[in-house]
Amino acid sequence: MSRNSLLKTSLTAAAVGFGITAAVLSLSTTAPQSARADLPAPLIAAPTTGGVPSLAPMLREVMPAVVNISVTSKVEVQNPFGPMMDDPNFRRFFGIPDQPQQREAQSLGSGTIVDAAKGYILTNNHVVADADEIKVRLSDDREFAAKLIGRDQDSDLAVIQIKAERLKAVSIGNSDALQVGDFVVAIGSPFGLRQTATTGIVSGLGRATGFGIEDFIQTDASINPGNSGGALINLRGELIGVPSQILSRSGGNIGIGFAIPINLAKSVMGQLIESGSVTRGRIGVQGQDLTPELAKSFGLNNARGVVVSRIVPNGPAAKAGLKVEDIILKANGREVTDFNQLRTVIGLLRVGEKVQLDILREGKPRSISVAVGKDSEQAAPGSAVNPKLQGATFAPADESNVESGDIRGVVVAKIEPRSAAARTGLRQGDIIIGVNRRPVNSMEDFGKLTAGQAELLLHVRRGEGALFLIVQ
Repeated sequence: MSRNSLLKTSLTAAAVGFGITAAVLSLSTTAPQSARADLPAPLIAAPTTGGVPSLAPMLREVMPAVVNISVTSKVEVQNPFGPMMDDPNFRRFFGIPDQPQQREAQSLGSGTIVDAAKGYILTNNHVVADADEIKVRLSDDREFAAKLIGRDQDSDLAVIQIKAERLKAVSIGNSDALQVGDFVVAIGSPFGLRQTATTGIVSGLGRATGFGIEDFIQTDASINPGNSGGALINLRGELIGVPSQILSRSGGNIGIGFAIPINLAKSVMGQLIESGSVTRGRIGVQGQDLTPELAKSFGLNNARGVVVSRIVPNGPAAKAGLKVEDIILKANGREVTDFNQLRTVIGLLRVGEKVQLDILREGKPRSISVAVGKDSEQAAPGSAVNPKLQGATFAPADESNVESGDIRGVVVAKIEPRSAAARTGLRQGDIIIGVNRRPVNSMEDFGKLTAGQAELLLHVRRGEGALFLIVQ
């Protein structure tokens, strides 16, 4: 099994046991020489009995900004007699009474107040996704109903709002300044235990788990169900991350947790507050990581970067002059070590902004400026392609939805439960590479091959495997 597959199999994010969501918080400090040299003044000036430095003064200032979030939602109930019994005609024929299709579910998570004047609270998308009712409990035990301002599945971030006085917001730090070994503190509500603080260090940076836009901080600060959406803070009491996922086989903490860097979160949060959603641009490329073998074949000594394997015709990258076999080394001054990192940098830019790409072309360095925009090939609803695919949304395969590799085709961007498309066996993230034994290289190909067809034979890439689906 590949490392990425193992991560996907082992990763636990939301609704881990007891209907409680998992969360991580950490504390971070940059102290290469003396640990005492980088401790904030309050920690040195206010020792506990016996003269031992304590985190208590800093935590007294920060913890009122971390809140408990309880969510009530409705979830679908699986029919015990199988999916055919969802049809009322089958139930009547077999004399099976109607079953409730939904039940009420409750879950717990955490959040952090980022704007006291306006009552904005930053949390995880998976904490509040599909919520019918959101309640926020403050550290002083006051409780308020919250309004969902916006959420973004790709980054797993959400913003909610409460109307309350005497709120305290956390100071925002700079996650780009973090180093492996910095001390961090995680604050949240593990297993419903409010205002819990755990300590650890930054174990790694730039981690990817294979889910959406990501550039995770890895930490060994104790992360358990209920911490999601809480605060990862440094020793200055500044928010530097939002706990989001844990790596675990049991659902409990094993010392490997992942938090969303606050610099990434600020970009998403601004759009959510402004419009309630995130609009991401794309440049229309596919690529693969530069391996030692590929580097050797290109005559390079350093195996760091991304090889462009495909340019979407008439897309922003094509118009800017990027070419297949170009090797992307940096994006906006940031080193690009793999394709996922390139996806993250571009995914955080808005349509119209520019990304400066430092590349190698035939061994010679060049710099190309690409205006981030929408590809000439637009996402399309399944109903516009073929009625049998109603309920799905299809999009061109490029850096925004394909992790790496030269994979041509059309991606299932979204799929509605119980829809015609869902009944075909398609899943979100599937890549359709063929229809009726004809290759699919673009949205245009897909539209032509599916239009008016009574039966479709779909050739689908799913993860590291492939399969055929018959749509009748």
